[in-house]
Amino acid sequence: MIVRQFLEWLETAPAERRAEAAHAMARAYLYSDVDDEARAEMEAAMTVLLDDPATEVRYALADALAVDPRAPRHIILALAADHLDIAGLVLTCSPIFIDPELVDIVAVADGGRQAAIAARLPVSRAVAAAIAEIGEAEACIALLDNPDASIAAISLARLAERHGEDAAIRDRLLERTDLPPDIRQMLIRQLGDRLGAFVSGKAWIAPERAQFVTRDACERATIAIAAESATEDLAALVEHLRVTGQLTTALLLRAVCAGNISLFEAALAILSRMPEGRVAGLVRSGRPSALRAVYQKAGMPASAFEAFAAAIETAREASHESVPVSRHALARRTVERVMERYSAITDGEANELLAMLRRFAAEEARESARTVARAVRNAA
Repeated sequence: MIVRQFLEWLETAPAERRAEAAHAMARAYLYSDVDDEARAEMEAAMTVLLDDPATEVRYALADALAVDPRAPRHIILALAADHLDIAGLVLTCSPIFIDPELVDIVAVADGGRQAAIAARLPVSRAVAAAIAEIGEAEACIALLDNPDASIAAISLARLAERHGEDAAIRDRLLERTDLPPDIRQMLIRQLGDRLGAFVSGKAWIAPERAQFVTRDACERATIAIAAESATEDLAALVEHLRVTGQLTTALLLRAVCAGNISLFEAALAILSRMPEGRVAGLVRSGRPSALRAVYQKAGMPASAFEAFAAAIETAREASHESVPVSRHALARRTVERVMERYSAITDGEANELLAMLRRFAAEEARESARTVARAVRNAA
């Protein structure tokens, strides 16, 4: 009887009063101690309210039901298809939805609804994968901003591939500590290419110079990424560099001179198709013949072998010294030893490597000076 009177009252009541009544009805359904018949009538009344022309009425219904698992399922599903402000409330908060349903909604929804799902606490890997695969930029940003979202490495890769040129998404990806090193390198390279194109497009510097500067900066960043990466992640980084044509002799020699022998070992393992542990043992054995064998099997240029051998020998000697050698000092010492081996070589590739080594030595000298200056200022 009360519910029938309520439905009759709805026909003439103003929207504001109907919204208040909708909220009260939903709260009563969830928390009142009534019999099954009365609860069924309340559910029927709320179902009728789904057709109310006033959005504030339907929003009031969503506000009362969104967070409660006892809410009628068909009402929650209907509200999820309503206007965005109403749908967003239930899509973000309702525990009614299961992952397959959320994945299906992501597949057909607009960016706003996708973003509402991306903001749920928590977001499972399956739902995150769906957003990464087909989500609009708005939803992907919401996903990356969600501290309770579980995002697999493959989903981070898809986000980078699909939206890597979006500055907001790129910055959020680069801030993540769980971003795989190959994806980090890809994003940095994309950024470098865009900056180079912008600078040359403005005619601030020649296109050839812009290309050289961006490539050099990308190589420095790649070596820094490799230095900060776990050993087990280096193979994926090397494979990415190989596929994209960035795994050059100059890059590997630069890495070894910077003390990153692990990247060189990972590259030899990939190129020679030998186990990483076996390659590391040969490289660090101290036997030039063992290093040469795996170096040749990897198809590396014969003209650069002495440079790599000198760099690895210098690093091994430094590791046995009683006083630890700073990174910058070791890099400069390594470059000097390598250039001594190269002094009698005049072929084109060797000259290019020598030019790279000279630039690298200058960079390390400047960075070393900056380090000393910072230490002096901090001590003052």
